[in-house]
Amino acid sequence: MDVKQKVLSDDDARELLEISESHFLDLKSADISPSKLTKTVSAFANTSGGEIYVGINEVEGTNGVERKWSGFANHEAANAIFQVLETMNPLGNNYAVEYLSCSSQSGLILHLTILKTQEIVFASDGKAFIRRNAQSLPVSSGEALDRLNYDKGVKSFEDEILKIEKEEITNSVTILDFLIETIPTSEPEEWVTKQRLMIDDRPTVAGVLLYSDNPQSVLPKRSAVKILRYQTKKDAERDFLAFDPLTIEGSLYSLIYSAVEKAKQIIEGIEKAGPSGMEKISYPEEALHEILTNAVLHRDYNVAADVQVRIFDNRVEIESPGRLPGHVTVENIQRTQFARNPKIVRLINKFPDPPNKDVGEGINTAFEAMGKLRLKKPTIQELEGAVLVTLKHESLASPEQLVMEYLKSEAEITNSVGRELTGIKSENSMKQVFYKLREAGQLEQVPRTPGKSRPGGSPRSRFLKNSPHYRDLLSA
Repeated sequence: MDVKQKVLSDDDARELLEISESHFLDLKSADISPSKLTKTVSAFANTSGGEIYVGINEVEGTNGVERKWSGFANHEAANAIFQVLETMNPLGNNYAVEYLSCSSQSGLILHLTILKTQEIVFASDGKAFIRRNAQSLPVSSGEALDRLNYDKGVKSFEDEILKIEKEEITNSVTILDFLIETIPTSEPEEWVTKQRLMIDDRPTVAGVLLYSDNPQSVLPKRSAVKILRYQTKKDAERDFLAFDPLTIEGSLYSLIYSAVEKAKQIIEGIEKAGPSGMEKISYPEEALHEILTNAVLHRDYNVAADVQVRIFDNRVEIESPGRLPGHVTVENIQRTQFARNPKIVRLINKFPDPPNKDVGEGINTAFEAMGKLRLKKPTIQELEGAVLVTLKHESLASPEQLVMEYLKSEAEITNSVGRELTGIKSENSMKQVFYKLREAGQLEQVPRTPGKSRPGGSPRSRFLKNSPHYRDLLSA
């Protein structure tokens, strides 16, 4: 293993001692027993990865608890830690090592970067741990360990056997149409048995999701897509719902295409200020399709919750139940692949015009599609029990460019229109954009309009294109 050493300045050392412990970071004394340290290592490896600084003590000082740099005398003094780490299968090489030194401090701090692993890592006491906020918590029950196995993708709920009749998937319209289109020489029962979608004449979860005409009757509250339209740019609140949530049902193939079509239809009914006045919002269909396809195919079907599509005035949120599987993290999701439901991913790709045309490339396709329309990249967040992807209708163009583009076809612009156009939330921040253009000779401010007041009573300012001195920013 490549072990690096880094020399910190006094300022860097001071910042390190003031750093806050968090979901992704922990501080330990150099006196910690290696076996106890494995609990934190296990927690980071089983959750989202993290960093451990070994060699920082907490002591009582005049101002309460204070941090003190108290590192190892030399590299060899930390050998016992590495001996224990080497026994933590399957940690393997999923960690990096760095020693930190500072001329004004005593000893070396051991900086461990723990990566998320594909399989469960156990501490020296034989228990698995997970990270929650700034704590490493034991996975104490068999049910919790099963949950962790599903989270990491070690075990997939798609293989669970259901206590229903085989005709649910061997005599459905869905499988008959599928076989006629793709493998006309095969019989339904032969096909699902060969693909391990039926065990001892009982369908599996994957079999029902793919080939049942109505999986939602067998797997309620975990196999549909809910679409909600909120007439606001703020958080999701019931008061802002435009209509009752829509529930899209059906086999996975029809579910994906129906959900994308319905979401697209609702989105195209939203308008926002644009260079030519009020314009229809348009997200790239590829981005919406790929993100929703990923949400359905890679979700954790053990979680009793539906995929949610929340449509706001300025963004679309797609929430997929379950945490990121295996070694996948928010940081590496565009560079790595891991299928929580490999049977589903493989077999849905056999349908005509499969929703996952480029297997494993969906996220990258979505990012590229947003970029082609000069919209900001999707954002990905891992929540407590779900993955949230947000598509924002915010342009990559600068606010100044958007204002000048708007004024090519409009006579004037106000603060509220400017905020709508640029996505800027603060009225004062929008003013600064106008003032910058005014000082550059691009705009002139119209005297305050009597009788037109903003909330609070102050008159509204308007800005016009400064015709005598106008220069087109877009061509500058």
